[in-house]
Amino acid sequence: MIGNGGSGGIGGPGTTGLAGGAGGSGGWLFGNGGTGGRGGIGTTGIGGIGGTGGDAVGLFGHGGTGGTGGNGPDIFIAGGAGGSGGTGGLLFGNGGPGAAPRGAARTAGRG
Repeated sequence: MIGNGGSGGIGGPGTTGLAGGAGGSGGWLFGNGGTGGRGGIGTTGIGGIGGTGGDAVGLFGHGGTGGTGGNGPDIFIAGGAGGSGGTGGLLFGNGGPGAAPRGAARTAGRG
């Protein structure tokens, strides 16, 4: 009923890094969405995409921040895109910001 969503898990390393986990949803009355998890490290390819921020599914609350993209293996291979921000609450609350990317940018959530 009242409470913030937990953060998403960090994506594992891989040839292309695995995506970070999505942030948890806020409580159905009050609560902010959780932060998306960071993308995993790319061992030979690009880093993983950051997880999406959790939605504030209740009446009040802010969407969670998108997770940061994972690093690429070196300076020549791109990092992963930052995760998108979560959606704000039904009555009050802002959409969460999209993460600062290591590669391409992602979008902020809607309020």
